[in-house]
Amino acid sequence: MTIPLDHTPFSSPFTGTGPRTGVLVSHGFTGSPHGVRGWARSLADAGFAVRMPLLPGHGTSWQELSRTRWQEWHAALDAAYLELAGECEQVVVAGLSMGGALALRIAATRPVAGAVLVNPGLVIDDPRAPLAGILKFVLKSTPAIANDILKEGIDEGAYSRTPVAAAHELNKMFKDTLRLLPRITAPVRVYRSAVDHVVSDSSMVALRRGLTHAPLEVIRLENSYHVATMDNDAPLIFRGSAEFIRSLVAGGTPDAAHASQKDTSDD
Repeated sequence: MTIPLDHTPFSSPFTGTGPRTGVLVSHGFTGSPHGVRGWARSLADAGFAVRMPLLPGHGTSWQELSRTRWQEWHAALDAAYLELAGECEQVVVAGLSMGGALALRIAATRPVAGAVLVNPGLVIDDPRAPLAGILKFVLKSTPAIANDILKEGIDEGAYSRTPVAAAHELNKMFKDTLRLLPRITAPVRVYRSAVDHVVSDSSMVALRRGLTHAPLEVIRLENSYHVATMDNDAPLIFRGSAEFIRSLVAGGTPDAAHASQKDTSDD
């Protein structure tokens, strides 16, 4: 069954017990809140305050995205963080794909209790990536890799074309984010699909290398592709994210925090 597309931002108040905890959720490149709405709603249902903004250039047209800069994406998420931080005692960041990289940027530049990432991107393997700054003047867009979802009948609502100018911005943002990773000290949990046709294992290698001061836990997803928040393993992600956040809120640390690098995948 196809889910109606909804690109609007999502916001919910704190309704739980104990310390007021907020969760900041970011969608991915060329996508929109539609791709992570189920995740955000599950966290709201768990009692957490949630903010999930629509990033500039997204949820409209690829032509508009081509006119945005990566600093605008970061600024939009940072503004949502400040809103949550003003209402809550602690904030956890979460994100899918590029949203994972943006969440890591917030974790590196703002005080957060932890980070939950789904197939985070940090490296573009396409050999054309270094040339995107030149190609954007002669090639406006390329076919998008969208709807990388194992489950049938699901549409993430991403653009059908990828603007080359925006891909150039994404590559620059990834490189700048790698520089920030050693600043992160809060626990990080990653849900990583065994089969991902969008983000390669190069991003996970870079993440492990860069998180020199933060505990990392990687949970392998066997029944989902890249957009796992809308795929077969979504319930596992939703349930596990809430449990991870509660473990942070409780004042202790999740099992992953007892070791600098814990990996439950076979990568």
